[in-house]
Amino acid sequence: MISELHQEYGALAEKVLAGKQISREEALRLLEAPDERLLDLLAAAYRIRKHYFGNKVKLNMIINAKSGLCPEDCGYCSQSSVSEAPVEKYALLDKEHLLAGAKEALQRKAGTYCIVMSGRKPSKREVAEVASAVREIRATTQLKICACMGLISQEDANQLADAGVQRFNHNLNTSENRYEEICHTHSYQDRIDTVEHVKQAGMSPCSGVIVGMGESHQDVVDVAFSLHELDVDSIPVNFLNPIEGTPLAGVRELDPRYCLKVLAMFRYVNPEKEIRVSGGREVNLRSLQPLALYAANSIFVGDYLTTQGQEPTSDWKMIEDLGFEIEEYAQ
Repeated sequence: MISELHQEYGALAEKVLAGKQISREEALRLLEAPDERLLDLLAAAYRIRKHYFGNKVKLNMIINAKSGLCPEDCGYCSQSSVSEAPVEKYALLDKEHLLAGAKEALQRKAGTYCIVMSGRKPSKREVAEVASAVREIRATTQLKICACMGLISQEDANQLADAGVQRFNHNLNTSENRYEEICHTHSYQDRIDTVEHVKQAGMSPCSGVIVGMGESHQDVVDVAFSLHELDVDSIPVNFLNPIEGTPLAGVRELDPRYCLKVLAMFRYVNPEKEIRVSGGREVNLRSLQPLALYAANSIFVGDYLTTQGQEPTSDWKMIEDLGFEIEEYAQ
């Protein structure tokens, strides 16, 4: 049985490298791999990762450009209307703060600077202010700019693209089958529509998932395939960091080994895409964090929105110790 599993992982990697799509049943078997075969699974996933990305690691940095004050009821989020978590609440940061964040991203060796706003959707004024800051950043650096501003119209997406925003993030978060268990104030289709607006505007679509919210293994497989069908370029894989004061505060079902299986499965299903180990990396992968980069090729460096991340120097050292390289960008 062990030999058969080892051969299956390698055979599926060969299938992927030959340009074929694995089935949902095969993806589920990867996700449910026995713990004693974890290294075999990661070794096979690494063959796919290395084929498309070598040993390069992309670094991304987030700025929490607008915090709290959100009318949505997403159960995982400390900034939502149903959260009692003690988070900072402030309106959109001014241009000087956004420009300073870009400089900080460069100091952290990040190639992508992510401007993230809480809220259902941005106002026209907020879109214009972010666009103005992005124009100035793009005029002086080679930073890739990603915006994450909630649900956006086609008009707003076009304005951001014209200003130089290259990527826009809007996560699916979970499968369509159980979306209403996580959020009631907007729909799964609303999120799909925003991703389609991003694509129509010519920006690179970024959309991902939060694992560990009580979903089944099949739900995780389903959202991996949904993201494949949407043809997004970048997939942030978040692992729930249950924050006190949120509806999901008591949900603690992840272990590092399962998290690694999730990343490997996402690599098989979306072989050519940027797979990013995102929020909850430190608290869920713990001492196994370095192994994540055998499947993923991207991480966030520094803090997240309302939770702390690992020190950038620790991330740099982790990458160096693996024999991998940070993907450098000209400043």
